[in-house]
Amino acid sequence: MPREGDRTVRCSTTQRVLSLLLTFTFATWSSSSASAAPADAPIDFAAIRSPILFRGDAVTAYRDPAAIYHEGVFHLYFTVCRMEPEGAFWYLGSSHSRDLRRWTEPELLTPRDRRLNFSSPGNVVRFNGRWVLCLQTYPTPDNETFGTADARIWIMQSDDLRHWGEPELLRVKGPDVPRAEMGRMIDPYLFEDKDVPGRWWCFYKQNGVSMSWSRDLQTWTYVGRRPAGENACVLVDGDEYVLIHSPRNGIGVKRSRDLDRWRDEGPPLTLGQADWPWSQGRLTAAVVLDLREEPRVGRYLMFFHGSTRPGLQAHAAHGHASLALAWSDDLKTWSWPGKP
Repeated sequence: MPREGDRTVRCSTTQRVLSLLLTFTFATWSSSSASAAPADAPIDFAAIRSPILFRGDAVTAYRDPAAIYHEGVFHLYFTVCRMEPEGAFWYLGSSHSRDLRRWTEPELLTPRDRRLNFSSPGNVVRFNGRWVLCLQTYPTPDNETFGTADARIWIMQSDDLRHWGEPELLRVKGPDVPRAEMGRMIDPYLFEDKDVPGRWWCFYKQNGVSMSWSRDLQTWTYVGRRPAGENACVLVDGDEYVLIHSPRNGIGVKRSRDLDRWRDEGPPLTLGQADWPWSQGRLTAAVVLDLREEPRVGRYLMFFHGSTRPGLQAHAAHGHASLALAWSDDLKTWSWPGKP
């Protein structure tokens, strides 16, 4: 028969196990409740532990972000470049988040077709009651490293920012210029004129930044081009336009009152590149959202990508690229997770 002392030991051990289980259950419930922050809670920037949103590797690169904030949700669109057995394929990807920390698994929105390779979304605007996203084709039919001379720019439309219609070619050189004669063009960006309501501009990469305008996003008038890098992004700050663009490395900033005469504002921004091996090949392709008036955010957000040196050596247009995040109160001083 068991001795009394044995029963006491077994009872004491059982109580300790039950106590530990209850403590673990309560801690798990508390942690889960804490992470389920209200939808209108301010963004906790201190809780974002890394600037990297999606980390690239030798197989999958994440590049060329575009973003929009709507009804408490950050919608992120970007290039997904995958190294597959037949070579590199390019896709338009998407993800969304409420807190800038937890993002949905990237979803591919365009087909696997190297003759097209839809990619490099510029931005999303609201036009005639629908969402309009601009992007490019980047054909590499023979597994070229960079897109061929057939690269063109397009738009897609949506009612909900999740489901998108078929791409429509932007004839930004004018309705009478045949598609074959438009020239290679990539990296479109749409914005409304700050002085002429209803006039929409498209900036795109072609011999610098080329510029066309339209009132219906269908019939375009070509204006010309100005010296600048790729991946144009245009904001309005007071009575000036701010052009964010990509030189050979870093993020360039230009300002203008009239879209004609531009001045550089300091050297290109490189953020924390010196300490980031994942971006020391090239830091580039920034898009900036002005969310200073949004109660949950209250600042500018910058999304960009960085490529590694070994990645660029392996494939210059893939680069093992990763998507990342920074923020600012004034477009001059930028912060990011882990910055001292």
